[in-house]
Amino acid sequence: MTSPTIAPPELSLDELPEPPCAPQLVEELLRNFARAIKTHQLYLPNNPIYTRAIDNLRAAFAPIWPHTPEIVLTITEADFRWFGRTVMHEPSRSESVPWQFFKDGVRELTLTQGIEDDELPALLTILQRVKNAAPEEDDLLTLLWEQEFTRLKYRFVDINLDSHASFDGATEPPKERTIPIIDDIRAEEEAEPERKSGIVRLEDLDATLYFLDESEIDYLRAAVAAEQTVDMPRNVLAILLDIFEVQESEMVREEICGILESYMLNLLAAGAYGSVAYLLAETEHLVARSVGLTPAHRSRLFALPTSLSDPSVLSQLLEALDQSEVIPAQEELDALFEQLRGGVLGTVLGWLKQAQKPELRTALERVAGRMASANSAEMMKLIGSADPSVAIEAMRRAGELKTAAAVAPLAKVLQQPNALLRQAAAQTLSEIGSTGAMRLLETALNDDDRDVRIAAVKAIGVRGHRAALPRVEAVVQGKSVKGADLTEKMAYFEAYGALARDAGIPPLDKLLNRRSFWGRRAGPELRACAARALGIIGTADALESLRRATRDRDPMVRSAINRAMREKT
Repeated sequence: MTSPTIAPPELSLDELPEPPCAPQLVEELLRNFARAIKTHQLYLPNNPIYTRAIDNLRAAFAPIWPHTPEIVLTITEADFRWFGRTVMHEPSRSESVPWQFFKDGVRELTLTQGIEDDELPALLTILQRVKNAAPEEDDLLTLLWEQEFTRLKYRFVDINLDSHASFDGATEPPKERTIPIIDDIRAEEEAEPERKSGIVRLEDLDATLYFLDESEIDYLRAAVAAEQTVDMPRNVLAILLDIFEVQESEMVREEICGILESYMLNLLAAGAYGSVAYLLAETEHLVARSVGLTPAHRSRLFALPTSLSDPSVLSQLLEALDQSEVIPAQEELDALFEQLRGGVLGTVLGWLKQAQKPELRTALERVAGRMASANSAEMMKLIGSADPSVAIEAMRRAGELKTAAAVAPLAKVLQQPNALLRQAAAQTLSEIGSTGAMRLLETALNDDDRDVRIAAVKAIGVRGHRAALPRVEAVVQGKSVKGADLTEKMAYFEAYGALARDAGIPPLDKLLNRRSFWGRRAGPELRACAARALGIIGTADALESLRRATRDRDPMVRSAINRAMREKT
């Protein structure tokens, strides 16, 4: 039923009539109405989410009908009003339900009892068509008239005429209404000389009747910017996972599994690693809470992260990252690798040396650190890897994390013939610094490789591991030190000074200041090393020993003495 209307006068709060029931019931009804409109746009009628929204809307009518047989809503640009009271306010026109009616001239809507039984779906379909309609298609009034509703009444104004014009059949013809700005434009056009056809001026567009003001332009810009920031792949994944969870049909779930498998590959090719991480995380939760999940579907969902964790597949992914122009955000890579299955750490550690881009290498360093911290058992296993680069990187992570459990696999590394591995193991033991690590480093003092011995003795000296003093003292006071180079000699003497303290002053003073029975003195390198050790001890007796040697003729010795005294001072 349709009829034109005249705009009602505004009433004050005191003059408003008493409603037949609480306005909150109508507000709840309109909230469900708006929710049903959105659901109608997103889902098919056979979808459980759609069915639930329609049922909730129908249920919202039930508490109102005992009090009144109809609901009369007055419509403004942003509001639905009931008995003069605002029961829905939506200022944003893009999502406003009142605006959908208002812009096409509908000013009053009457819902009578029984509309929820058979006419609601038709009304929702009309609103969807109007929202997506092109300018040349039918408007809301035309579609409402064609539907011939029996339980829906509406009053309207002709938006092409005066909204306050009477429609009572008066014979007086309507007068032409003009807007001042149109009068001004017409006057300017009449006063201007005739222009050549085809010439357009900016002023012709700038003063148009429907030109946007600044606030509307700012709103459009903000809306466009917000739309551009929407993570569309994540929204698509959420819809697919919702359908999988709600629909218990095996055919539907089989189809969704296939879509997810192919879509994950597309996301990886597009570099949307954050969306892939979201998919893998949500599928794990989905498997845990889905009802009636078959073993085949469970296996296919679990296979999503498993297939990506395969070393060959992951290597291809890392190679593609190394060749791409843009490296993903660190947060996206962290989120993706957290969802992968075991065995991934070895692939990542192996790629730290292969990566050509510094940005990717830095990102993988952080990923490797996080994964090693979360899976120490896999890190222990990789210390004994047959790939030296992987084993060295695993030992570095164990040292950074100071993992005491790594001492046992490091003991096996110290027995391997590869000197680089033994050096890395000694450095890792030094960083771990536990009692077990220090005991293991004592055995490294007898290693065949010079760098391994230096790393071991330096760590022992810095850590103050006095249990190793007999071994260090045997080297300092023995003959084997004479055949070592200056760097190794200095490392042993520094460790001896740190461990022996005052007990080491007499043998060091003997090396620095005394001569043998034949009048010979120790070599310059040994005397310089002794001076360095005395400087580390730093007591008064040690400094006195250094002062007695200040007139040594060898420049190397004098330099070591001066440096030791200067550092102590």
